[in-house]
Amino acid sequence: MPGLPNLLSLLRIALIPFLVYCLTDTGAVSSLLAASIFFIASLTDYFDGYLARRQGRTTILGTFLDPLADKLVVMAALIMLTAGDRFPRVPAWMVVIIIGREIAVTGLRSLAAGEGLVLPAEQLGKYKTFFQMCALHGLLIHYPYGLIDFHLAGMYFLWIALALGVWSGITYSTKVGRYLIAKQQPDTNEFSQQRHHINA
Repeated sequence: MPGLPNLLSLLRIALIPFLVYCLTDTGAVSSLLAASIFFIASLTDYFDGYLARRQGRTTILGTFLDPLADKLVVMAALIMLTAGDRFPRVPAWMVVIIIGREIAVTGLRSLAAGEGLVLPAEQLGKYKTFFQMCALHGLLIHYPYGLIDFHLAGMYFLWIALALGVWSGITYSTKVGRYLIAKQQPDTNEFSQQRHHINA
């Protein structure tokens, strides 16, 4: 039976249809509802990680579900923001780069895991995630309230997240590539005898 952290990850996935449904409506109320759903999903992301650390245990299911849920929620929001009827839209090319980066990094993590390499998230990637979350909240709200143009603010944050994501992705790929190339060299057999931690 899945523990509470895994249930929170499953809840995050279950919220995706409601998020998508709200984004099919261009009204201000539906936009606020979409932003609220995304905020709840973000909270479940925080708490499932917090609970897993507090309990001091991780499961294979949790290791798979947590990042999968995160990526599905973010991808669903980005795709709807670029394909929906609200104007201005999020540029499709930005969404392609952001999603492509996530898929590439996920693939690299899987490849490295198969080679026995442990790849914790780097600080730069955490900054990317923070700005991306801020961007998506603003873009989901979309409409101006008071003195704040939420779409414009969201786009500023998204540009920063995009730059950090590309930067961290290149750095990550370079480090993983160097380790995997070095592992193939005949004089570096120690790579097959121990696990390495890469701050990528």
